[in-house]
Amino acid sequence: MPLFFRKRKPSEEARKRLEYQMCLAKEAGADDILDISKCELSEIPFGAFATCKVLQKKVLIVHTNHLTSLLPKSCSLLSLATIKVLDLHDNQLTALPDDLGQLTALQVLNVERNQLMQLPRSIGNLTQLQTLNVKDNKLKELPDTLGELRSLRTLNISGNEIQRLPKMLAHVRTLEMLSLDASTMVFPPPEVCGAGTAAILQFLCKESGLEYYPPSQYLLPVLEQDGTNSRDSPDGPTDRVSREEVEWQNRFSDYEKRKEQKMLEKLEFERRLELGQREHAQLLQQSSSQKDEILQTVKEEQFRLEKGLSERQRHLDAERQRLQEQLKQTEQSISSRIQKLLQENQRQKKSSEILKSLENERIRMEQLMSITQEETENLRRREVASAMKQMLTERCKNRLMQMAYESQRQSLAQQACSSMAEMDERFQQILSWQQMDQNKAISQILQESAMQKAAFEALQVKKDLMHRQIRSQIKLIETELLQLTQLELKRKSLDTETLQEMVSEQRWALSNLLQQLLKEKQQREEELREILTELEAKSETRQENYWLIQYQRLLNQKPLSLKLQEEGVERQLVALLEELSAEHYLPIFAHHRLSLALLSQMSPGDLAKLGVSEAGLQHEILRKVQELLDAARIQPELKPPAGEVLTPTAPQEPPESVRPSAPPAELEVQASECVVCLEREAQMIFLNCGHVCCCQQCCQPLRTCPLCRQDIVQRLRIYHSS
Repeated sequence: MPLFFRKRKPSEEARKRLEYQMCLAKEAGADDILDISKCELSEIPFGAFATCKVLQKKVLIVHTNHLTSLLPKSCSLLSLATIKVLDLHDNQLTALPDDLGQLTALQVLNVERNQLMQLPRSIGNLTQLQTLNVKDNKLKELPDTLGELRSLRTLNISGNEIQRLPKMLAHVRTLEMLSLDASTMVFPPPEVCGAGTAAILQFLCKESGLEYYPPSQYLLPVLEQDGTNSRDSPDGPTDRVSREEVEWQNRFSDYEKRKEQKMLEKLEFERRLELGQREHAQLLQQSSSQKDEILQTVKEEQFRLEKGLSERQRHLDAERQRLQEQLKQTEQSISSRIQKLLQENQRQKKSSEILKSLENERIRMEQLMSITQEETENLRRREVASAMKQMLTERCKNRLMQMAYESQRQSLAQQACSSMAEMDERFQQILSWQQMDQNKAISQILQESAMQKAAFEALQVKKDLMHRQIRSQIKLIETELLQLTQLELKRKSLDTETLQEMVSEQRWALSNLLQQLLKEKQQREEELREILTELEAKSETRQENYWLIQYQRLLNQKPLSLKLQEEGVERQLVALLEELSAEHYLPIFAHHRLSLALLSQMSPGDLAKLGVSEAGLQHEILRKVQELLDAARIQPELKPPAGEVLTPTAPQEPPESVRPSAPPAELEVQASECVVCLEREAQMIFLNCGHVCCCQQCCQPLRTCPLCRQDIVQRLRIYHSS
């Protein structure tokens, strides 16, 4: 036998039968029988013990199950104290409880076809037991306590391994039938066992020294007893036997009447049960129809919701696809612009190298430091002083506007309403002071050498081609870095990771290029300051109007190679470039010897190959050239003579109505808000990562970039043009 076994789960039919039998036993007027046979039970349920105890059941039928034990846990045999008939045949019992003797009312015990190895000694306490059937088990011996069964009338021990009967069995005077396997018996001998029950009892009485009496002298009721057991003597009167037979006949007739009545009640119960089942079936049908209607309604609602959800999902997918396409196009345009910017940088480097090779800086320095008498006599003092005053005024105005812009931004956060009026009054006051001191500034410039030197230094930085190219490249790189930062923020909001690595590489490349340009700008400013120091050292002779003469010379002078090239450029083309604020492309046009007629045959792609990177400027140059040529066809006199030479003059400010077309519209970016305070505009570039994501106030306490968590090596301020 295995130590562990899996409890069998009863089938649905067996479970319904158990419920029905338990229900039937609890009904009012039910008989004293509890029949839970053929229910595939592995143990007797607790409810059966409770039913037997509460309803005083007298017959418990549990045959044809899978019982391995009669008494489950948390149950007591005292609950079966009223049981008179206990049928346990066709189970898997290996032993009976040791306290089986507590069932003192038990009259019939059937444990046929089980796996019993032995009987408990307490079985001798069953004084009212009349039938004991232990057929087809594995018993090897019987306990001596069987001799105490004073009411036993039938004993079946066949189909076991018993070879000897206990001598105490001779004390059971009521035993009428004893069934055993005579051929396997040793005590009594097989010939005695084959002679019948009376011969066996006579042999046992003889062996025990008792006198044998036939069992007819010890008659007992079979199933019904009134609880009073009297001791019968062998010499009882015969009229008592006849009286008991009459009493038994009466009881049997009463039993038959009760049985018939129970049968009628059972039929009535079955009729009512069938009626209830019909009603239950009708209710089930109604509930099923209602359930089908509800399910149909739910299905329709679910279909409608799924349809709306699918439409919404398709709309969201289309919107997401559109945003991804826009994002992809933006990334491609940014990538192409960055590539063009890098190519432009390479071309600028080559161009600067060519200009450096063509320009003899030393000769230029000697020419700058040598002042002739003719230049002193021809000094246009008032004109040069006015130009110096205009340069200093423009520089001072830019500084004042920058200071006013900074103070205005700070005061707006504190006093939004009152600060604007105060700032306007302050700015008007500054302008009035500037107007009042205009004539005074001109006279001071003529007298003060320091101011003349500052004006010369500002004009030198402004006229320097290399410094101007570096500034324009820095501005383009700042714009591209701002666009890349906005692109990364938009991608994070859309939760997409496409082209992330490419954008990061582009940002790092731009950041490295910006650092390189800043170093070149600083280096160029140092070179210009060294040139100014040499000029100051040469001016120790204290020559009068030294800085005014140098300023005038710087206004009129251009590199020798550039002069030679620009002599071949048409005057109308020069005026056109100055009108479009693209005079910095004049050396390129002169180097390639471009004319209006040649430009009319070119396309924007050809201009881009020459170095004109702004798309809007390309189209504007070609449009203006076409207008000039159309006007020249109508009025031929507008075309300048071929030998006319363009005389360089001092730089003039463009009219107010003319607005440059570069940079193109595609480089214009929207304002990006600070990712820390989410209120002010992003103004600071973080190096080395290149992100533009914080305002000036929020970036001060930061040590790492809020977007990529890279250490901040350098901060660069962006001034947005209005």
